[in-house]
Amino acid sequence: MKRASTLFLQAVIVLIGLVAIAILIRFPLTEGRATNLDLFSIYTDPLILYGYAASIAFFVALYKAFKLLGYIGQNKVFSSNSVAALKSIKHCAIVLGSLIVLAGVYVKINHHKDDDPAGFLAMCIVATFGAIVMATAAAIFEKILQNAVDMKSENDLTI
Repeated sequence: MKRASTLFLQAVIVLIGLVAIAILIRFPLTEGRATNLDLFSIYTDPLILYGYAASIAFFVALYKAFKLLGYIGQNKVFSSNSVAALKSIKHCAIVLGSLIVLAGVYVKINHHKDDDPAGFLAMCIVATFGAIVMATAAAIFEKILQNAVDMKSENDLTI
């Protein structure tokens, strides 16, 4: 049962990654400015390229979560590899949140005077809040898991 649930969660993570890639490919084509542009101009827009660069942190965090579930499936939860995976997830969430804030500030400062950036800024706020929640949860789990790993190593030494 335990192996089946970790495999299910790993499949969910892969599905999240595939949906994110599909959104990254499809969304620039549906943007309002893209109606009069060719494909090269659409995908070389600085904000789109920034979004692709910022998504690297998201995909690294997904990969580390996939690896963490693999450790759980192999009964290697209380290992330094699990702690390192959680630490990487925490750092990726912090980087992603920071990059989202920078994108929001850029759009707020440089938006066209006829445009209303409120929707984009609201999405930035929600996504940043999600990244902060993820970083906080990863930090808490990292600390708990590190304490458990330390206690396990102490118990292994006393026996």
